[in-house]
Amino acid sequence: MDTEKENVQHTDAELESVQHKRKVKKEIWRTVKFVLLSMSAGLIQLGSFTLMNEVFHWPYWVSYLIALILSVVWNFTLNRKFTFKSVANVPIAMLKVIGFYAVFTPLSTWLEDVLAGQLGWNEYLVTLINMFLNFVLEYLYWRFFVFGKTIDTNEQAKKEQEKEAEEDAKLFGGENEEPEISETAGKDDRIPDTDNKEA
Repeated sequence: MDTEKENVQHTDAELESVQHKRKVKKEIWRTVKFVLLSMSAGLIQLGSFTLMNEVFHWPYWVSYLIALILSVVWNFTLNRKFTFKSVANVPIAMLKVIGFYAVFTPLSTWLEDVLAGQLGWNEYLVTLINMFLNFVLEYLYWRFFVFGKTIDTNEQAKKEQEKEAEEDAKLFGGENEEPEISETAGKDDRIPDTDNKEA
């Protein structure tokens, strides 16, 4: 009995270790995906800003504001589906995002105007600084507030979780499940014999 108990504890410890490593790996990969998708949003922001600033010659703050909105919509849509894999209510989640930008946008626009407009800093350098601040603050806000309780709840995430559960069962649950399967199989094998006796 003691040996069996020790084996169970050992198996549970190994399972917890595997699940912990998987969780850490998943969070690292989540951060990487957020970085990559945010970079694509940054390219959209930079490209649209360049178009409006250099080609259309719109006021600087207008160009920045529109470019920021375009990048936010892009970033929200892709990260919701692929990074956080969330089924969070879109209008509610978007309202939370709007709340973030209701604070960040005027502050970053003011910073752009002060550094680039008044102090004469390079416009693209200031834009990159704001983009970096936006990236860091946005990830923390989205990860823990916008999608915090609904992360990994869409269909893609559920399929991945089912696959992980099957892998864990094969590695750590096979010995415990085998007797039950064997007993069931024995009952099934006896059914034809009963029928033959009645015949």
